[in-house]
Amino acid sequence: MKKIEAVIKPFKLEDVKDALAEAGITGMTVTEVKGYGRQQGHSELYRGAEYVVDFLPKVKLEVVVPEDQVEMVVEKITEAARTGKIGDGKIFVTDIEKVVRIRTGETDREAL
Repeated sequence: MKKIEAVIKPFKLEDVKDALAEAGITGMTVTEVKGYGRQQGHSELYRGAEYVVDFLPKVKLEVVVPEDQVEMVVEKITEAARTGKIGDGKIFVTDIEKVVRIRTGETDREAL
C-alpha cells in the first residue's frame, strides 16, 4: 500500500475530489495548510502599505491506495490540479506498512 500526499491550490480541491471519485477512490483526508516553494511567497498591498506573504494557503490531501492504483491516482491528481502556473503544488508517495479500520478491526487492503 502507498500513501499519496498532494499539496495543491485550494480552488482545485473540488476538481481533484471529482476526478478521484470518478476513478473509484472513495476516501481521503484534507487539511488546510500554508507553505511556499520556489516562489518564496509574494508581495501584496493593503491600505497603501506593501507587505510580504511568506506562506501561501494550500490544501493537503492524503489518500492511501493499493500499489496497483498509485500511478492512476497520481495522474488523476496531476491532471485535475494543474493550472500551468507557479505554485501548482507537489505530490509525495510513501510506503504504508499497516492499516487498521478501528470500527471493525479489518487490516490492510480490506481496511481501505
